[in-house]
Amino acid sequence: MSVNSDAKRQLQNRAVFGICLMIFGLALYPLSDAFIKHLMGTYSVPQTSFLRAATRLPPLLIMMFFQGGIRKVLGTRHPKQHLIRLFVNLIYTLTFMYAFSMASLTTTYTISYTSSLFMIILSALILKESVTWDRWAAVGIGLLGVMIAMRPWTGVFEMVALVVLFGTFLGALNKILMRKLASTEHSLAIAIYPNLVMILAMTPFLFSSFVPWDGWGPWKAMPWEHWGLFAIVGIITAAGQYAIAQALRFAQGSALAPIDYSTYFWVVAFDAFWWHKIPDLYMILGAAVIVGSNLYILYRSSQEKRIPKASQAT
Repeated sequence: MSVNSDAKRQLQNRAVFGICLMIFGLALYPLSDAFIKHLMGTYSVPQTSFLRAATRLPPLLIMMFFQGGIRKVLGTRHPKQHLIRLFVNLIYTLTFMYAFSMASLTTTYTISYTSSLFMIILSALILKESVTWDRWAAVGIGLLGVMIAMRPWTGVFEMVALVVLFGTFLGALNKILMRKLASTEHSLAIAIYPNLVMILAMTPFLFSSFVPWDGWGPWKAMPWEHWGLFAIVGIITAAGQYAIAQALRFAQGSALAPIDYSTYFWVVAFDAFWWHKIPDLYMILGAAVIVGSNLYILYRSSQEKRIPKASQAT
């Protein structure tokens, strides 16, 4: 057996390992969201959002001190851009936290798959990137999939689906703003600031009698097992992030990107076994159309990347 064939087999084995890591990492995110949804049956949106941010912050702060300290990491030359992005991120996060408390995981994830479609629209409007006609067609087909999943013409239409759609739009806008900041700001700052803002924003609702909406009540005492569940959520999220980061070391992003949609099978399973909710045919068909349009956009992107490489080779 030649050295080249051994090297090729080793690369293939590493790619398979990377794909397995990605599947595992992506499975942890729906599991984390399922725990959050379970806890939101008892605790308010502010309390759950507060604790979610608080459990994420300590490891980020520890990393900050290993990477230069407060001044180096959190110092910024673009405070206005940070403030705009932080406001968008705050509303986006609270929108999804509310959606988790009201809608099934399947509904939330299905509509959230439109994020890449909104990314194309916002990239054209904000970043002035050129978008080909076939990508615009894919965006239109993806939005048609949303209509199929939401069924606004029937009596089973869920108003919370509009909340998820709005939150997904804000999530795409948040990614665009993050992309603009990433060229000059420390990556840890981009991760730390939203958690600090969430803690500060939720504190007044937790420790006062002011309740602006249903489900926004003050702090509720928690038994030790629920503190443990919040800790588990933090551990699961960290493990998912680490597994995905490791997967990107062993396999190419183009091979891993389609696996993002494996989360759909997990959320359907959690809804079925945890809350006894089964998605209907419209929801499954809508998800298939949305995912199909996203995979086409991914395919076209990979083709466009190959063309410059081919031209350079000639």
